Amino acid sequence: MSRQRTTIFIAAAASIASMATGATAAVGSTGQADSKPSHCGVLFDDFGYKSATDPDLAAHGWNARSEVGGPGVPGAAWPASNVSFVQQGGQNVAQLQATTNGTPAGTTHAELRRTTMNLRNGTYATRVRYADKPAAGPDGDHINETAFAIGPTKFDYDPIYSELDFTEYLPNGGWGETGPINYQTSWHTFREDPWDARTAENHQNRSLDGWHTYVTQVGNGHAKYYIDGLLTADHTVDQDGNTILPRQDMSMNWNLWFIDLDAHQGTATSEYHEQIDWAYYAKNETVSPTKAEAAVTKYRAHDTGYQDTLINTGSCENYQPPQH
Repeated sequence: MSRQRTTIFIAAAASIASMATGATAAVGSTGQADSKPSHCGVLFDDFGYKSATDPDLAAHGWNARSEVGGPGVPGAAWPASNVSFVQQGGQNVAQLQATTNGTPAGTTHAELRRTTMNLRNGTYATRVRYADKPAAGPDGDHINETAFAIGPTKFDYDPIYSELDFTEYLPNGGWGETGPINYQTSWHTFREDPWDARTAENHQNRSLDGWHTYVTQVGNGHAKYYIDGLLTADHTVDQDGNTILPRQDMSMNWNLWFIDLDAHQGTATSEYHEQIDWAYYAKNETVSPTKAEAAVTKYRAHDTGYQDTLINTGSCENYQPPQH
């Protein structure tokens, strides 16, 4: 998210903290190979929960955000009830809901997030359904539909700040851009005020309405981003030549929020949805998009709705930077 946001979004990442080898491929190619398995474990979730208050959701390391703050419209609420689980095409999926009537008091956002930070290098994958149109009410709002990994920050230009935006989709545009537009952003650090982000970024000016699979491979000096098996971004350093690879542990999250209320039409309430079919992470392993989807198919064939075999000892231990 290289466009300006508020620090409370990063503070939310801090509150979460409290509770591989890359093959060569050109942008636009699908010829990414798999590295040898690292045996450092896998996280998978099929999101077969009943509600945001389902005890299994918390037991499996997820929650629905409820604290106020950024990003998005100041004064908007983030009710946990804006995260639900619904049937879609015979499959249970997570659903985020955001609403607005054009006023801050009448605006709500949503976030589903991992409550532990233990993810860093490896392969992240998720299947997400974005919508170009609201489920109800007038269209045109500057809505941001996202999937990302993030760690906490302690101060401006924090040298170990880590964030990978797998996808930020703006169907109606925002931040001065015309939609639809989708971003992939890899972070080195940032300053809040005045805003200064040190990042690598790519974008696509096209619709991503409907279901798509987003895969991000992190390792060997690269963060590589795929949409439906197509390589869309390959990041190594920011604009100053600093690494954009994560330097601390992160959590995996999805959120749905309004950038501003400038484009809202009238006073009727608009309701937007984002759906998440599944999440997958292979630690310290470069997994091709095809193999990641095949792994999910295998989990489902064996009725495995959730698995966490991540290891953080020996050669699989994540280096922890010194306190700063």
